[in-house]
Amino acid sequence: MSITEIKRRAGKIKLMITDVDGVLTDNGVYYSGNGEELKRFSFRDGMGVERLRKIAAIETGIITREDSLPVSKRAEKLKITELHMGVMDKAQRLQEIMERIKISKDEIAYIGDDINDEEIMKQVGLCACPGDAMSFARRVAHYVCTTNGGHGAFREFAELIINSKINNN
Repeated sequence: MSITEIKRRAGKIKLMITDVDGVLTDNGVYYSGNGEELKRFSFRDGMGVERLRKIAAIETGIITREDSLPVSKRAEKLKITELHMGVMDKAQRLQEIMERIKISKDEIAYIGDDINDEEIMKQVGLCACPGDAMSFARRVAHYVCTTNGGHGAFREFAELIINSKINNN
């Protein structure tokens, strides 16, 4: 897909949905001596969520298979209200969100990194994957970030969308 077409699609986005592990995190999980699960999140990605909301009036959502306290705490801090954890069928959850908030697939962007993101990526208006994503996600992504998951890939995609919205309006 050409960069011109990517920017055209990006100009329509109203909601950006992300996976967590491998996108917002470096795809690793850490355990403390007490068995507590720890995840590393990028502050750059957090600023991307804030910039999407403030500059482009785009909300952010999370759909993940994981059901973890660190993810819910991060979503709370970033004021992400569309938080869907423990989801095995992401494409079905996307349909439910679209019906509930009355939004079309062309108005949704998604960033994912693995085979469980493939179907949802095929259903949205614009999709991306981190630079270190698995081949399944790379194959269907409209845009492959130069940045790796957990190191600003979400922010890179967010900035592309923000810049497209600003230049289209």
